[in-house]
Amino acid sequence: MCSIVPPYMLRKLAVQNEPRLQAVAQAAKESLLHLKNLQAVRSAPLPPAPPSARQSKPGPPNRTIYDAESGQTLPGRLLRKEGEPAVADVAADEAYDALGDTHRLYADIYGRDSIDDAGLALDASVHYGRLYDNAFWDGSQMVFGDGDGEIFQRFTKSVSVIGHELTHGVTQYSANLAYRNQAGALNESMSDVFGVLVEQYAKKQSTQEASWLIGEGLFTDQVQGAALRSMKAPGTAYDDDVLGKDPQPDSMDAYVKTSADNGGVHINSGIPNRAFYLVASELGGNAWESPGQIWYQSLTGGSLPATSTFGKFAKVTAATATEVFGEGSKEHDAVMKAWETVKVKV
Repeated sequence: MCSIVPPYMLRKLAVQNEPRLQAVAQAAKESLLHLKNLQAVRSAPLPPAPPSARQSKPGPPNRTIYDAESGQTLPGRLLRKEGEPAVADVAADEAYDALGDTHRLYADIYGRDSIDDAGLALDASVHYGRLYDNAFWDGSQMVFGDGDGEIFQRFTKSVSVIGHELTHGVTQYSANLAYRNQAGALNESMSDVFGVLVEQYAKKQSTQEASWLIGEGLFTDQVQGAALRSMKAPGTAYDDDVLGKDPQPDSMDAYVKTSADNGGVHINSGIPNRAFYLVASELGGNAWESPGQIWYQSLTGGSLPATSTFGKFAKVTAATATEVFGEGSKEHDAVMKAWETVKVKV
C-alpha cells in the first residue's frame, strides 16, 4: 500500500500542540495508524498480465468513481461511470479527469493498455475518511482524502499525485520493486517520474516550462512551501515552521540511512528523481519522449530485480539508452552524465 504523503511528514503534524492544529494532529495520528494497519495486510505481489490478455492496441479507459462518504469502507457509493457527464462533486470530477490523463499518457506514448497492460478498470474512491491527509493506491484502486483544510487541501487537486499513485500499479504489474531501502526509493521515484509526466503531457508542457513539482497545489496558504517534493531541486519543496524543511537529498553524498519509512523510501527517492530531471533537462523538448521512453522501458523490460539498487537501475537505464538510441548517442551520454552528477556509479 503506497501513499503520497510520507510518514515523516505525518509525524511532524502528529506532535503539534497549538490549539489551531489540534484537529490536524489527531488526523495525522489516525492517518499514521491507518497506514500501519494497511501495510500489515498488504496484498501479495501481482504477476504481469499474460500475453494472451493483452491487446495489440490499448483500449479506452474504464473509469468508475465512488464516494466513501467520510468513511473507510471501500469502494463506497457509485458517483460516476465511464462516459457519464460531470457530477456536482469537484473531487469526483478531478479524479475522473486525472485517471483519464494517466491512461492517455501510458496508452499514447508507451502503448500500455491501462495499469496492468491488459485493460485494467480504473476505480477510485473520493472523500475517504475524516480530514484524511493522504491519497493511496491499495493494490487495486485509488483512494483520496479531502485533507484537513489547515495544512492539506483535497488530494484530487494534483494531477501529478494521481499519476504518481497509479504508477505504483504499473510498477506492481511489471518490475514489482520491493517497497524497502533503495528498491523502495526507486519504486517511489518511478511514481514521481511518471506522475510529473502525466501532468506535463496533459498540459503539453515542455521540460523547460514544467515545474517538476510533485503535489503542487496541495498545501493551503498557511504552509510555506510549493509542493511535497521537487524533482528539479530535491530538498527545496517546502520550509515550514510546522512541517519543517524538505529532507530529500539530491545526490548520494547526502543519502539518508534510516530504518524509518521502510528505509527512507520517500526521502532517498530524491536522488533518482534528480537524475531523471537532469536527463530531461539535457535533452530538452518533451520529457515524456526520449527520457520517458528510457525510464519506461527500464521499468517494464524485465531487467530489474525486485531488490534493485540505484546502481543497478542506473546500469539498466544506460543499457536501455544504448539499445534504443545507440552507443555514444546524446541520449546515452545524458543518462551517463546524470547518474555521475548524483554520484551513482553506473
